[in-house]
Amino acid sequence: MRVLKFGGTSVGSVANINQVISIVSKAAENQKIAVVVSALGGITDLLMQCGIEASKKDEYASIFEEIERKHLDFITTLVKDDAEALAEIQNLLNDLKSLLQGIFLINELSPKTVDKLLAFGEILSSTIIVRAMYAQGLDATRKDSRDLITTNDKYTKAGVNYKVTNSQLEYYFAKATQKITVLPGFIASCASGETTTLGRGGSDFTAAIVGAALNVEQVEIYTDVSGMYTANPKLVKQAKPIDTISYHEAMELSHFGAKVLYPPTIVPVMSKNIPIRIKSTLHPEEPGTLIQNQEGINENPIRGLSNINNVALLTLEGGGMVGIPGISKRLFETLSNQGINIILITQASSEHSICLGVMEEDAGKAKLAIDEEFEYEISLNKIDPLTMEIGLSIIALVGDQMKSHQGISGKMFSTLGKNNVNIRAIAQGASEKNISAVITQKDVKKALNSLHERFFEAQRKQLNLFITGVGNVGERLLKQIEQQQDYLKKQLNINMRVLGLSNSRKMLIDENGIDLSNWKALLEEGTPVTLDSFHSAVVELNQRNSIFVDITANANVAAMYGKYLKQSIAVVACNKIACSSDYDKYNELKHLSKTYNAPLLFETNVGAGLPIIDTLNNLIASGDRVKRIQAVLSGSLNFVFNNFKSGDSFYDVVQAAKAEGYTEPDPRIDLSGVDVARKILILARESGLKINLEDITNDPFLTQNNLESTDVPHFFETLKEDAAHFEKLVADAEAKNHRLKYVAQLDNGKASVGLQSVPEGHPFYDLKGSDNIVLFFTERYPEQPMQIKGAGAGGDVTASGLFADIIRTATF
Repeated sequence: MRVLKFGGTSVGSVANINQVISIVSKAAENQKIAVVVSALGGITDLLMQCGIEASKKDEYASIFEEIERKHLDFITTLVKDDAEALAEIQNLLNDLKSLLQGIFLINELSPKTVDKLLAFGEILSSTIIVRAMYAQGLDATRKDSRDLITTNDKYTKAGVNYKVTNSQLEYYFAKATQKITVLPGFIASCASGETTTLGRGGSDFTAAIVGAALNVEQVEIYTDVSGMYTANPKLVKQAKPIDTISYHEAMELSHFGAKVLYPPTIVPVMSKNIPIRIKSTLHPEEPGTLIQNQEGINENPIRGLSNINNVALLTLEGGGMVGIPGISKRLFETLSNQGINIILITQASSEHSICLGVMEEDAGKAKLAIDEEFEYEISLNKIDPLTMEIGLSIIALVGDQMKSHQGISGKMFSTLGKNNVNIRAIAQGASEKNISAVITQKDVKKALNSLHERFFEAQRKQLNLFITGVGNVGERLLKQIEQQQDYLKKQLNINMRVLGLSNSRKMLIDENGIDLSNWKALLEEGTPVTLDSFHSAVVELNQRNSIFVDITANANVAAMYGKYLKQSIAVVACNKIACSSDYDKYNELKHLSKTYNAPLLFETNVGAGLPIIDTLNNLIASGDRVKRIQAVLSGSLNFVFNNFKSGDSFYDVVQAAKAEGYTEPDPRIDLSGVDVARKILILARESGLKINLEDITNDPFLTQNNLESTDVPHFFETLKEDAAHFEKLVADAEAKNHRLKYVAQLDNGKASVGLQSVPEGHPFYDLKGSDNIVLFFTERYPEQPMQIKGAGAGGDVTASGLFADIIRTATF
């Protein structure tokens, strides 16, 4: 014999009920079955709402009419032209109406009356379903569960008298001749015959009680999903069904919010080793999840993640608690007397405080009762008044085999820490079947996704990008990301998504990822933006592994880095302003990066796509020491002087460099040497020197007239005016068979930048186009320096440098 249970969503529509009948028909071909059904989808909530309104003497008729209409629609659609069936449902609805009228008249809704009221949901649905089975020719009967399941009189969540119940179930089914017996779930009766209920979700419990009493082959719970999942699939898109799970693991997951199974369901069947299978009504061919005794150690000791929302954390503390027996007893007894369920308990070994997790709806009542219980100690300042925090959630990591694997709690908490999820309390039982943490409710989605990624997704990491600046370099970066997304998933196990874009006017935020094939049009339709509004949108979205990418040359954008880092949001920047600003600000950003475990990467600050900073950091990390650095670090200046020959117009060459995108929009930043000075400053700081921009000697080759230009057009006019000056520079170099290179140097702690005439044979002499070159003279490379050489400017190479930094964040 088998027991099949169908929940509210499974009987939530006429089509679903027909699907239920199809499943039942196949199951009953070769054996007897018991079918437990819940109320029609949403009806239990409507009944409760209707009762509350009636007890407050408010208008409840419209809610009742909705309940009545739904049931009459179902019966007339499923059972056509059957006056007897319609009359049976109408009589039950009339009884419900009379009960509501009584609640209205006495202005009271006691627990006992609540059970009578809510029972109508299952009574009506089971009646409709068995009538539909009759209509389709099935050998079925309906039996009221109140005649079979006996409980105590603790209304709304009654305890089962298994001895009496098992005897009644065995006797009835031994004599039953029908192949299919339909039972209303959730409801029972006490010894006096009054209706009781088994708690919300109790239809699962009904199925387990019946299955255990009859020693059935298997209890099947049909719901709207194909089994229990590794996490709530509504919050974690990558969640997947669990094939098999132990009784204890299923109980832990259901206790911590996995709604596909009511927690007490496990108890009756576990003692008799009867499996439970969770299946989908709409996809009955799928295997679902099998809950049974598990032996051996699974490859992954973590079976699932779960969470409970709307939790309040209560803390009782004070010096007067230390070493005083009975404090815990009084605390727990007080809550028990108020009927308040404790979800989580944690106590410091000092006995100075006890933290309890309860549902928010009980928090106010709990505080009043506890403060009253400890009123004397509070008046003597031995114990503080109970503190209460709301807006919290509990997340739980569940698995029987966690005790056999070291480091799981460390991985859990480090993952949460890296994603700026603050933990308010922790609880781990000695059995090590779950590790629970209390966090703010707004962080639940990020926490679950981060943990699921860490424990279930084969080390695939999702990177969520928020990009400011979508000009030349930004556009090319987006093109590279779009082009490489599949490669990153298959080869590097990285899922890279762009969730935010902004320019100087608009911003676009999409939690599901921006369509990179159409991002320009989407951004144009975006919302007005400020730096603060974009930051707020990123923080509010609260995604794991978030990365802010700055592709501007804007000082105000650079000033936002600290705000992002403090939210554990990584920063990747080609903007040099932040890391070349005052040393204290640079050092603060480095400190924030370490404190909040948020990478701060700026490789493109120095050599576009060349791995200059990364190489320098690796040298230092390995114990090498930098003695001297010589470099050509400006792709724009190298382009200019590689193309400037005696007799040429310096004005034309600079215009060409600007048109090719080698210079900043304001070429004075490049030609004044400020840009190169910033780059050597960054290298000096990464080498360990505490210096500022004003400490760098800058020997300009521009004239005073050029340097004092008022704007970019005026600057170009001064280049024409001072053409003779530039002609002399290049002519003097050519006369010696030298070439002009703009060189940055760091030697014995002194940094300088300036134009140099380089002789043939020098490593800089044959530098072509916009290439950069860096020579690292170190203790290990004293005579023959380590050289890094390649393209140092241009949209594509700068974008590729940013891309490399973004990927590098995945290793932190």
